[in-house]
Amino acid sequence: MHSVEGKTIRLRLAGSDDAAYIYSLRVNSSLNEHLSVVSGDVEAQKRWLLNYKAREQAAQEYYFIIERLDTGLAIGTVRLYDFIDGNASFCWGSWILDENKTRYAAIESAMLVYEFAFKKLGFKSCHFDVRKQNTKVIAFHEKMGALCQRESELDYFFTMSPASYERFFSTKSKYLVSES
Repeated sequence: MHSVEGKTIRLRLAGSDDAAYIYSLRVNSSLNEHLSVVSGDVEAQKRWLLNYKAREQAAQEYYFIIERLDTGLAIGTVRLYDFIDGNASFCWGSWILDENKTRYAAIESAMLVYEFAFKKLGFKSCHFDVRKQNTKVIAFHEKMGALCQRESELDYFFTMSPASYERFFSTKSKYLVSES
């Protein structure tokens, strides 16, 4: 598995050659407001990616570059990690889309994450957290069917089931599949 394709974008596995791009996203103040702080430099990012590749080989984590299908241009990142009890649950995050994204890149990339995790990897649940100030992303996840399970001072903690995703997919499949 090297990539997962949708209607206008693909998720392809990140490699050490992507370090400068990933680092540029992580330090971009207009994109990283609700993400954990990154330290180091491009070389540190490259070292992190080299270590990540071992986790990818062990099927413990997947880090994707989001690319446009029409131009091949990188437009963001998304990561699946924190796998619990084999395929009981996964977390996803490091979700960043830059100014070159396609019109529906957000919904399409989220759907591709669930397609990959629930249908290809067989996960039974998803768990993730969103900063409370990130109201647009909270609303996005709730529209997809995610349920808030608890909260901390900083975050809301959500879960998403394959059944909830399937309900969403049944009404929004046009974002992944061309209508004939």
